[in-house]
Amino acid sequence: MGLAELPITLVTAGGAALINVWLAFRIGQARRASGVFVGDGGDERLVRRMRAQANFVEYAPFILILIGLIELTEGPSLWLWIASVAFLIARVLHPFGMDGVRWCRMTGASVTVLLLAGLGLYAVITPLTEGAGGQPHTIEVGPPQG
Repeated sequence: MGLAELPITLVTAGGAALINVWLAFRIGQARRASGVFVGDGGDERLVRRMRAQANFVEYAPFILILIGLIELTEGPSLWLWIASVAFLIARVLHPFGMDGVRWCRMTGASVTVLLLAGLGLYAVITPLTEGAGGQPHTIEVGPPQG
C-alpha cells in the first residue's frame, strides 16, 4: 500500500510540516528582534513562540499516527477529512493565542485535545467492536489451545 492510498494522512502530514516550518520562522523572527540566538534570554515573546512550536511537536505526531492508522484500517472518510482539517486549523490558531489573542489559544488547544481524545478512543474501541466484514471480534481468555 502506497501513500497515495492514504490521502488524508498525506495531506495532513504535509500541512503539519508546513505549519512546523512557519512556527520555526516565527521563532527566527523573535530571535532577530530580541538579539537572542541561543536559549530564550528571558525574552517573553521568544519563550511564547518557542513554547508554541514545542506544543505543536508534542501533539502532532500522535494525531498524525492516529489519522494514518484509522485511514489504513477503514479507508478515507469525510469525518476523518473533517478531523484533519480541524486539527490543522487548530494548530494555526494556537500560536496566535500564544502571541496574545486569547480565544485563538483556547480554541486551538481545546480542538486539539478533543481530537486527540476522540481519535484515540475511536482507535481503541474500533478493533474491539468490529471485525472483518463488520462482524464483532471475540476475545478469548484462557490458556492457548493447541
